[in-house]
Amino acid sequence: MVSIFSDYRPLKKNAWIGRVDDPDDYDSFRWHQIIESIDLTKDEIEELSEGEKGYCFLGFCCDTGVERNQGRIGASKGPSSIRKEMANLSCSFSKDTRLFDAGSIYCTNKDLSSAQTDLSKAVKLLMSKGYFPIVLGGGHELAFGHYMGIVNSLMDSRTNAQQPGKLPLGIINFDAHLDFRPYENGPNSGSMFTQIANFCQDEDMRFSYMCVGVQKYGNTVNLFERADQLGANYIFAKDISENTLQEIKNRIISFLDEHEHIYLTICTDVFSSAYAPGVSSPQPFGLLPETALALIKQVAGSEKVTSVDIAEVSPRFDEDNQTAKLAAIIVYAIVMLREDVN
Repeated sequence: MVSIFSDYRPLKKNAWIGRVDDPDDYDSFRWHQIIESIDLTKDEIEELSEGEKGYCFLGFCCDTGVERNQGRIGASKGPSSIRKEMANLSCSFSKDTRLFDAGSIYCTNKDLSSAQTDLSKAVKLLMSKGYFPIVLGGGHELAFGHYMGIVNSLMDSRTNAQQPGKLPLGIINFDAHLDFRPYENGPNSGSMFTQIANFCQDEDMRFSYMCVGVQKYGNTVNLFERADQLGANYIFAKDISENTLQEIKNRIISFLDEHEHIYLTICTDVFSSAYAPGVSSPQPFGLLPETALALIKQVAGSEKVTSVDIAEVSPRFDEDNQTAKLAAIIVYAIVMLREDVN
């Protein structure tokens, strides 16, 4: 089979290594003991049957967009760091739940546009086979490729008319930044949602976006003006606390109700740097993990989420792998929540 990708690499040997409490007792198993490898260049990729549960990890080993956005590079090694922390997670779900890893997309010669295109192809392929993709970043520039993969998959699979009064696809982004920067000099880690908004305009689709955890000091007046022009929803980090949690949840529920499908994307710079130091842009006044996780679970439990990504884990700045561990726990929480819902 001729590869449809510019630079895709299947899962490396020994990418998932961890503790073995018992080699035979499933109740003692950890994720590395059940992970299954998928090679997206093969002709025969297993198609999951209807109702079968399969979560597939896909790395995006790139931070060219972070570099262009004048951030601290290092997130290209994020996927391997997150995998290392996920390896020892407990298999707290039934034996029917399957975990897969499809390897990683790489950004060769700083060709970010090709890497984003590769990611869109990979996401579309996984969704067409019945998998729930979980993309591991890598810079947050992955969002454009991920979004396009979802859109292309939904367009191919759509057999019925859109539900009356519902928008097909909405974006919920947990992020300290709005990411509406221009990209005349090439896409970057701050331009993804501008790219998506422009695509929607070209295709006569409504752009629908909510950003949770925005830092006012981290976004220029111009970025807020751009967000307002595009009709974006945003919630400031300073307005999120235990006391306001239900109010914020209600705002998220209202957004969820407007859509048939939701793309959930998480930039780890939304969290306080006390818990997530290994990011491109640390946030001392970022969200507490417990508070953010409650909101993330609100989204993930809606049954409308098509796929998830978690971006900008940068191991070179990640003391004691705190950020990678946080990312792994968030992934674990999403999988467990979906298992309970389904």
